[in-house]
Amino acid sequence: MMATSERTQLDVARVPCRATQALIADALAAAGLPPVDAARCAELMTQADLTGADGHGIFRLPQYVRRLAAGGFNKCPNITVSRTAPATALVDGDNGMGHLVMSRAAHEATAIARETGAAWVGVRRSNHAGPAGLYAEMAGCGGMIGVYAAVANANHMAAWGVGTNPLAIAVPTGEAPLVFDMATSIVAYGTVKKYALRGMRMPEGWLVDAATGAAITDPAKSADGVLQPMGEYKGSGLALMIGLVAGVLNRAAFGRDVIDFNADDESVTIPDIVLSPSTSRVFCRCRLSPPKSIGMSVICAARGSFPASTQSVCRASAAPPAATSGPATAFRFRPRFSSNSTNWPWSCR
Repeated sequence: MMATSERTQLDVARVPCRATQALIADALAAAGLPPVDAARCAELMTQADLTGADGHGIFRLPQYVRRLAAGGFNKCPNITVSRTAPATALVDGDNGMGHLVMSRAAHEATAIARETGAAWVGVRRSNHAGPAGLYAEMAGCGGMIGVYAAVANANHMAAWGVGTNPLAIAVPTGEAPLVFDMATSIVAYGTVKKYALRGMRMPEGWLVDAATGAAITDPAKSADGVLQPMGEYKGSGLALMIGLVAGVLNRAAFGRDVIDFNADDESVTIPDIVLSPSTSRVFCRCRLSPPKSIGMSVICAARGSFPASTQSVCRASAAPPAATSGPATAFRFRPRFSSNSTNWPWSCR
């Protein structure tokens, strides 16, 4: 057996995804979620693992179960949608499981975009929902551009105490959508937690000591540090602006008002999101108002006739000319959601 510090990803056992999905569903149902809701959350958590976002999959199950048991999540939320304008809406998640709230928001954004050509859907009083790309992709599978931005559940990033506020964009290609999903830090905090669980040492440059600025490579000491922004000031600036758009705009918490999702199991954290499906362009004019609740997200969706041209660009990028020097960039496409279903199911094989 390897020493803990020498473990690698090769030490991780492989388990059929159907088994892990069933385990997640059973555990969430036992913690008090209605069986249908538990199954939906299990599907999305399993999909996170299948797409490589394993800091958001079954890895999160113990924390979710603890929060359900302690009352940190509402087991039976009344998720409501307010149509604020012809192409905009605000979803109130009632502190429910983020996966349920964001699935509803993605459905609303796509439905509005089909009606008006573009949509902007804000979310408040939601919770941690896993990888951003899942929800942007739901619009992409419906033949639309999907854009997702969110306020993270904790302020883990330098330099002004903002979160690793994620951004995801999905573009239809005629086959499976092309999805880009990123945290505004060099690495997501969930990856740090994954390294701690597996006893793996982190590379230098991910995390620095908040008091001294010295590099931290032991993930067990992550509570003493802050994550470095990607692209230095560019990452910090992008996280700040996402927080204003995906937090303050929806009268949700941002910055110091955000409660650390990892600190305890009872505090109501409620990060929120913006989902925006639209045609070719999305224009938004709005007033910022003081935050009145915690957390927020945005989803945008847009219709457009661009799959053929997008597909040709993707294929060219996936297969660069032989004379190209340096590492090649590879895109992988795999159908995951059914565009003719409000539940966006996929096959687990």
